[in-house]
Amino acid sequence: MSTSTYERRRSEIETYFDRTALAAWARMTSDAPLGRIRATVRAGREAMRASLLAMLPADLTGARLLDAGCGTGALALEAARRGAQVVGIDISPQLIGIARERAANDAAMAQIEFSAGDMLDPAYGRFDYVIAMDSLIHYAQPMVIAALASLAPRVDQAILFTFAPRTPLLATMHLVGRQFPRSDRAPMIEPLGERALHRAIRSTPSLRAFSIGRSEKITSGFYVSKALELRR
Repeated sequence: MSTSTYERRRSEIETYFDRTALAAWARMTSDAPLGRIRATVRAGREAMRASLLAMLPADLTGARLLDAGCGTGALALEAARRGAQVVGIDISPQLIGIARERAANDAAMAQIEFSAGDMLDPAYGRFDYVIAMDSLIHYAQPMVIAALASLAPRVDQAILFTFAPRTPLLATMHLVGRQFPRSDRAPMIEPLGERALHRAIRSTPSLRAFSIGRSEKITSGFYVSKALELRR
């Protein structure tokens, strides 16, 4: 993975979530009323979060978990309530601020370290589990594989991540979106072919210690995402 390409894409995503869409994202992840389309996205994200948590042990006491791209902190909080020591990392300092505010009065907050930064930074240490919910969907496959390969040596149990599965509809939206760039548009989602993704995972040396495990696709209106488990 080209470092410059990754940094450029990361900067675009930071700008979007930290500035352009902060208010909309805060509302999306709250209990505030939403329009029909955004309500389907909220419902899809809630279902995906539940699916990812269902792939983890019910009791996480003693486990260390990285919520990579934690956003406003809902998944991190749920994992902490199960007993995990959680590191919640997000590219957006503003979203991290919201996460801290929302968790402030929950006893589980004592088990969470929220930080704004790069979820791939090795300085955060080793983990039993890594969850990357919808935080890799804006990267092309080579960058996704490189990100997983970067995390793998520091993970003792499993990596759970989501990707946008390539479908005719998503492919069309991707193509059309490329023709009409707007400075305030959300960073383009990069649909991935599942078979090609599996092949790339199996052929990457640092991922060979992991087997491809459970998967689950969530479709809710405009939200289409698939979870994949890599288990050591």
